[in-house]
Amino acid sequence: MIKNIKNKSILKEIILILGCIIFVNNTASSQGKVIDQVIATVGNSIILQSDLENQYMQAMGQGMTSGNDIDMKCSVFEDMLFQKLLLNQAQLDSLKVTDSQVESELDRRLRYFVNQIGSQEKLEEYYKKSIIEIKEDFRETVREQILSEQMQRKITDDIKVTPSEVRAYFKKIPADSLPLVNSEVEILQIVKNPEINIEEKKEAQEKIEQIRKRIINGEDFVTLAALYSEDVESAKKGGDIGFKVRSDLPAEICSVAFNLKEKEVSTVIESPAGYHILQLLERRGESIDLRQILVVPKISAIDITKANNFLDSISTLIKNKKYIFSDAAAKFSNDDSRNNGGLIVNPATSSSRFQMNEIDPSLFFVVDKMTVGEISKPVIMKDKNGKQALRVVMLKSRTAPHKANLTEDYQQIQNAALTEKQNRAIKEWINKAKQHSYIKINSIYKGCNFKYNWL
Repeated sequence: MIKNIKNKSILKEIILILGCIIFVNNTASSQGKVIDQVIATVGNSIILQSDLENQYMQAMGQGMTSGNDIDMKCSVFEDMLFQKLLLNQAQLDSLKVTDSQVESELDRRLRYFVNQIGSQEKLEEYYKKSIIEIKEDFRETVREQILSEQMQRKITDDIKVTPSEVRAYFKKIPADSLPLVNSEVEILQIVKNPEINIEEKKEAQEKIEQIRKRIINGEDFVTLAALYSEDVESAKKGGDIGFKVRSDLPAEICSVAFNLKEKEVSTVIESPAGYHILQLLERRGESIDLRQILVVPKISAIDITKANNFLDSISTLIKNKKYIFSDAAAKFSNDDSRNNGGLIVNPATSSSRFQMNEIDPSLFFVVDKMTVGEISKPVIMKDKNGKQALRVVMLKSRTAPHKANLTEDYQQIQNAALTEKQNRAIKEWINKAKQHSYIKINSIYKGCNFKYNWL
């Protein structure tokens, strides 16, 4: 039960992201011609048959099932009715979405889909449109989705569960329905970025200054980016990193990029990632399309050895009880996890627990052999900027596979109890909102076994 709630939420997010990307073909199909039609009206919004077919195919593609095709299609249709009801109420409540919010969300979703399909060029080739045209096609759809999400948060944000409610929720779960929880681990880390020596920095800076001089003297930015940029993904596209809003860019880049004129080439900029040259391609409101060339100072073997020795010394202090691991992480680690005493957070669940198959492969073989409380030797890693770093890790805890219980799985059970309470609040809201909203459903879907009485 607990796991099903979590998986359903993840699948719904995937469908929402992918559904925003797929084009709706109102008339064409591989079998012939299909006449599109309005199948529902909620407030001022409509749902087309093609909208439903698109969402249904995405749900099926993600392995979601509900007995049979008709039940599945009705379930998807009901979710679309709910989203339109949220949108209608958001408009009545005068909720606002800024252009920069829409642009940022478009960029996020397009980045996701580009990663799935392989490249921006493949995406543009598939749709026979430029990335800018694709974004324009979905701008209003994304705006509506953000408004709907804001409305749903307005309904559920203030809902909390008390410990007694969590216990009551758990007691309601039949013993034979308790999920089996796989072995999970909690990991602490101390990260050390090697300090790059002055000679390597100087060499990288001189290299990028020479590249910039060649651009200023008339050579093609795109060609030089493909040849020399160490940002591998953008180098494949002639340095193009796509449209960005301020929040997407490091402060050092942002302060220069948003002051460039179109086609202007920046001076050399230093950021935590290395040295950059930028070229502004286009400005659209609060977002800009950039090219970049990145040169990263090399990390020498001596730099790595120094970082390795530093972490060894910290490990010795911890083993000699001069520091506890969490205090040492807070004082010495270069990673954001230092704010949690070195505790690594699982990005998929926002908890501190990882199943072994969720751990980065470079760390899996280290942690798999460790005992609780053991500290590893320094191991190589990539930091958030993609640069080489080292870390030592300590295995904080390891659970054996077990039936879910309040002692070991309180956080997961709490999340499930909160989800159930939020669902009850949404159900109450839907029943009230329907009473003062115009809703019309095509007769072909009146036979659906809806959870709510939309009719």
